[in-house]
Amino acid sequence: MSAALQANEPPPPVLRGGEGAVAVLTLDRPASRNSLSRAMLAALSNELAAIAADDGVRAVVLAANGPAFSAGHDLKELTAHRADPDGGEAFFRECMAACAAVMQAVAGLPQPVVAAVEGIATAAGCQLVATCDLAVAGDTAKFATPGVDIGLFCSTPAVALSRAVARKPAMEMLLLGEMVPAEEARRIGLVNRVVPAGQAFAAAMDLAQRIASRSAVAVRMGKRAFNRQLGLPLPDAYEAAGAVMVENLLAEDAAEGIGAFIGKRQPVWRHR
Repeated sequence: MSAALQANEPPPPVLRGGEGAVAVLTLDRPASRNSLSRAMLAALSNELAAIAADDGVRAVVLAANGPAFSAGHDLKELTAHRADPDGGEAFFRECMAACAAVMQAVAGLPQPVVAAVEGIATAAGCQLVATCDLAVAGDTAKFATPGVDIGLFCSTPAVALSRAVARKPAMEMLLLGEMVPAEEARRIGLVNRVVPAGQAFAAAMDLAQRIASRSAVAVRMGKRAFNRQLGLPLPDAYEAAGAVMVENLLAEDAAEGIGAFIGKRQPVWRHR
């Protein structure tokens, strides 16, 4: 491809950066309020796959440029496909499947993901926050699943939301579609911490760097085990978690960490 053609290509919708063992993914379509268009979802999918295969990354921060974290699906893009011969059905299915795949990629990523939220996170944007392992919000951030207001119930955002907060707060958000302030989002468990506006990224980076300072093998095993046991009956959950504990105990870092604790020294992680 010529340099001229390359120069005419739009910039990527997701930027990849980082600091040390922390990768940073930044949604970068502020003009569209970082809506989860097909291009945005494809870019996120590609970046998450690359991070999953990168042993040098031990934690991830997910942030956004502009006044909104993400306004959810690109409604203009969806509406344009109503002119398709099938009324948009094939594109709608493709879009929902792509979004579900990205959410599952975040949940299944070996490394913990910390959302840094400023502005609004609505519909599938709220779903993305709920899917992340941890979330920090600026005190002016707001969250909503407002699909009911436009005749489109937020059924897929409900999957992540119902796994992040209790049933009744989740249903209230879904049935009323009202904006939830950052402090209320923290109270119901949608976000972990609220900081002054403009400081969410710095606070999220602090959490990610603290996670990255731990044994990568322990954190990866722990995230996998936590997510797996959530859907199991109690006896099966203990059996699955116990098996991971044994696997973890056999890892080099567990021997090092326990030895360091007994010897009253700082552990030296080998991440294996």
